Amino acid sequence: MTIDLAKVAADNGIRYVLISYTDLFGNQRAKLVPACSIGTMQKNGAGFAGFATWLDMSPADPDLFALPDPSSFHQLPWKPDVGWVAADLWMDGKPVEHGPRNALKRQIARAAEQGLQMKTGVECEFFLISPDGTTIGDAADTQVKPCYDQQALMRRYDIISEICDSMLSVGWHAYQNDHEDANGQFEMNWHYDDALVTADRHAFFKFMVKSIAERHGMRATFMPKPFANLTGNGCHMHVSMWRAGQNAFEDAGAPQGLSPLALNMIGGLIHSADALAAFLNPTVNSYKRINAPRTVSGATWAPNSVTWTGNNRTHMIRVPEGDRFELRLADGAVNPYLMPAAVLAAGLDGMAQARDPGPRLDINMYTDGHTVPNTKKLPLNLLDALRALEGSSVLREALGSLVPAYLKLKHVEWNDYARHLTQWERDTTLDC
Repeated sequence: MTIDLAKVAADNGIRYVLISYTDLFGNQRAKLVPACSIGTMQKNGAGFAGFATWLDMSPADPDLFALPDPSSFHQLPWKPDVGWVAADLWMDGKPVEHGPRNALKRQIARAAEQGLQMKTGVECEFFLISPDGTTIGDAADTQVKPCYDQQALMRRYDIISEICDSMLSVGWHAYQNDHEDANGQFEMNWHYDDALVTADRHAFFKFMVKSIAERHGMRATFMPKPFANLTGNGCHMHVSMWRAGQNAFEDAGAPQGLSPLALNMIGGLIHSADALAAFLNPTVNSYKRINAPRTVSGATWAPNSVTWTGNNRTHMIRVPEGDRFELRLADGAVNPYLMPAAVLAAGLDGMAQARDPGPRLDINMYTDGHTVPNTKKLPLNLLDALRALEGSSVLREALGSLVPAYLKLKHVEWNDYARHLTQWERDTTLDC
């Protein structure tokens, strides 16, 4: 049954609705629509100039329409007279192929043709910082190992509890909140679900966290590495595949507790890892996290090589239990829709080609990784990742025109960075 957004708004005292979409760089764009017009917008979409956001369009292109998906609708818990709804991008009566949410839906449909459904959960780490972004927001948060620090967590009780209460009120089944490994850093967890549902919630979560932090006079950032000496913001992704309501990863009789399908999916991610980094580590700053030296806490908690393991957090893929795996590559800047789209594309290739993930390694990769010869390394910078994506027939074929569109815009970003003169260059080169 189709959800009537006009009726939902009237029944819940909603005066305005944000029709929101996520562009290729992960930015959320929206129009604020009065409730009296939401019925028309639900039918026809809200109009945008696509070139004005990070999409591969020009000023000569026709109107871009964001068509709301009523199943994603949320009433803002912190501003209940406003609703939010995720939207799919259309132009000239057709879905925009490089629209991130559309791309994810295409991969979901590919999996469905094989009777498969991907379910995901995400662990979105973030910092609470000063409004000017220069320092963490809690001057007393100074422990060398601050992870799970009870006092620091409770000093931010007002913000964390408001965010958690908001998740509970919209039915996400939030179940825990903690202070993370860096000073000023937090993580909040909610229950896994269908990949599209989780992606919509991921997008909404980032909007919600930033909005509630601002209400309390602070700023929230998901930047991968905002402070050089502190652990960066990861976005660990828990993945399982389901068939006919049953978890297709579980195989109690197998040596790893994983079915051949699960191992092949891991093999697909191993095969395409360097290209996946272009999506999962999408900024120049991302590579300050995955290739970082030890932080003050003693570990970066981020991978630097392409390996998999059991319950061991020093690898790119961790298998805590036989019902899922955790991909630890992505960071806080990741696009909520491109991450599952790319992961599913690589995973489906792994299944189709029966890709072998290689041996499970049960060593500490931070201290003993050098003992494993020929281990595939992750890209050292964004340019290396973009070049790997350019050379990936797997992702180019699966994601279609999204890949050249993404590469075109990301190369512009890299070139802009390359033209930037840093103080480090002046300090080390001025007297050469």
